[in-house]
Amino acid sequence: MRQHAIVTAGTGGIGLETAVGLAAHGFAVTVVGRDGGRGARAVERIAATAPAHPARFLPADLSSLDEVRALAARVAAEHAGSGEPLKVLVNNVGAMFAERRDVGGVEASFVVNHLSPYLLTELLLPTLSAGAPSRIVNVTSGAVGVARRVFDAVEPPGGYYGFHWYGRAKLANLVYTLDLAARLDGSGVSVFAADPGGAATDMTTGTMDDPRIVSPGLRLLWPLVRRRFARSTAGPASVAAVPSIVAGTAAALEGRTGVVIGAAGEPVPPFKPATRPGVVAAVRRLSERHAPLTAA
Repeated sequence: MRQHAIVTAGTGGIGLETAVGLAAHGFAVTVVGRDGGRGARAVERIAATAPAHPARFLPADLSSLDEVRALAARVAAEHAGSGEPLKVLVNNVGAMFAERRDVGGVEASFVVNHLSPYLLTELLLPTLSAGAPSRIVNVTSGAVGVARRVFDAVEPPGGYYGFHWYGRAKLANLVYTLDLAARLDGSGVSVFAADPGGAATDMTTGTMDDPRIVSPGLRLLWPLVRRRFARSTAGPASVAAVPSIVAGTAAALEGRTGVVIGAAGEPVPPFKPATRPGVVAAVRRLSERHAPLTAA
């Protein structure tokens, strides 16, 4: 019986390299993305590695919570019908914007980087539980260190700065990841965060060259900040995918949960603010309010 894995934003960059790695470990991999052409090329790339099972592409715009719900419903129905287990879900999707955008009245970075993977995970929990032991891997970022840690609303007060807002959304998702791990402890569904460190990807190319993504104080130091960004995003996506592949497959992680896998592919201490009870409760409220499990 085939064992399945899903990788969101899996048609290029770190997501595609993660999908290739999971296929090499024997999983039948589904890559999710918006573009059918990129999806077809991703499937061809995985096929070229001679995997044990063919990969496939499922289209979904993960900035749309309605499309996330439809994707989850399709996946759940397929596994219920086939009886084949969903063993790994990798929430790799991420986005950063130089200018503020809305999706359904909610700031886009928070939707893509947190609400979308939160909703997909919650909707697929019954399927993952049926396939237990199974794993959820949420891709995090070192940008959580520059995030405002107040979650009374989707957006904090003040101007919009893409890198900081990206970090804040990723922090919300890390908070959720660690909270979910505690919630599911003993269920057979393990939950991990994976920090890729950084790579040259569609998200980082171009966006990280725009000084508007950082606060005015950092813009004064833009030549230094830009060089640091350039160094941190110069590595290959294949290396940046290692933490996600380790989190999804490593035998040493069997029976463990709530572990953060760092850029070197080894467990690292979690970012302490992500475990503060007040922050956890606030992120939970925001998630439930803005990404209800059923559409209004």
